[in-house]
Amino acid sequence: MKIYKNFLPKKDFKRIKEHIMGVNMPWYWSNGVLHPFKQEPISNFQFVYVFIINSRQNCHPDMIDLLNPIISKLEFKQMRKIKANVVTRTSKIMEHGMHSDKKVGKTGIFYLNTCNGYTKFEDGTKIISEENKYIEFKSKLKHTGSSCTDERRRVVINFNYV
Repeated sequence: MKIYKNFLPKKDFKRIKEHIMGVNMPWYWSNGVLHPFKQEPISNFQFVYVFIINSRQNCHPDMIDLLNPIISKLEFKQMRKIKANVVTRTSKIMEHGMHSDKKVGKTGIFYLNTCNGYTKFEDGTKIISEENKYIEFKSKLKHTGSSCTDERRRVVINFNYV
């Protein structure tokens, strides 16, 4: 696993954060964090924005351009998925369930805000959400995200690539 603090220059980070966490970001409801079409506990939901799915662009080109400062720093042959997630504050921290993203390739998580939420791995390692941090790991590693209790929301962008 690789962890990069202050991944982007401040100017690039500020532009991405202001847009994605701004009032004009078009978030879409997802009925569950891991299984959006299954019945989940009432507080297990999120809002998402899918930039790329199944290696196909799913958004306006300006949205991909917004992420170019991140994308240009990644080494990949094929970008399979880019998805931003918002999990709202809960009264106690909720983990969403261990999962792996793919059997091959890499997963990256870019943290847009600092909060007491985290990404936890099957071996117990916890990566606290800190703005402008990027982590990269093998997609087959089981991990879970969490909610937070100290901010209104936890916002990340997930990348899956080979």
